[in-house]
Amino acid sequence: MSELSKLTDEKVVEFTRTKDKEAYAEIIKRFQDKLMRYAKYLLNDDEKAADVVQESFIKAYVNLNNFNSKKKFSSWIYRIVHNQAINLIHKYKKEIPLLDNIDFDSGVDIEKDYAKTEITKMVKECLKDMPLLYKEPLSLYYLEDKSYNEVSDILRLPVGTVGTRIKRAKILLKKICLKKTN
Repeated sequence: MSELSKLTDEKVVEFTRTKDKEAYAEIIKRFQDKLMRYAKYLLNDDEKAADVVQESFIKAYVNLNNFNSKKKFSSWIYRIVHNQAINLIHKYKKEIPLLDNIDFDSGVDIEKDYAKTEITKMVKECLKDMPLLYKEPLSLYYLEDKSYNEVSDILRLPVGTVGTRIKRAKILLKKICLKKTN
């Protein structure tokens, strides 16, 4: 199994499909923490996030033969987690609507004197209050280090829309964080 760690995600998937179903454990090992983090950003609930990730791994395994190996596996598995999380949100109707009184053209900066850990903690807290529409692309781009193209694939949005939502999300995040500090 140690040779699996040297293979790309796509090659591990191909190996799992054709030779050894047990190789899927390598996929789980690679993506478990990342997908949990992403699901937590979307759901703000550790237990629901764990359920979504587990269901997503099962769904991905069952549908492994449908994966197009010419595409990135990471985008595919993130999309499955995304869909599972959205379905859960709709089921519990916890989606937060965008507030009408939010102005997107503010140039206010967060205070620069915060320690990095305090800023990270504050951003995660603020992210919980952000509408899903903006939380998704922002967390994928900044917290999961996905490119605009990967975010576009995961969310099934045009790249331009991803850019617009990330720009608006940053402004909204600043406003939410400033409200919390005042």
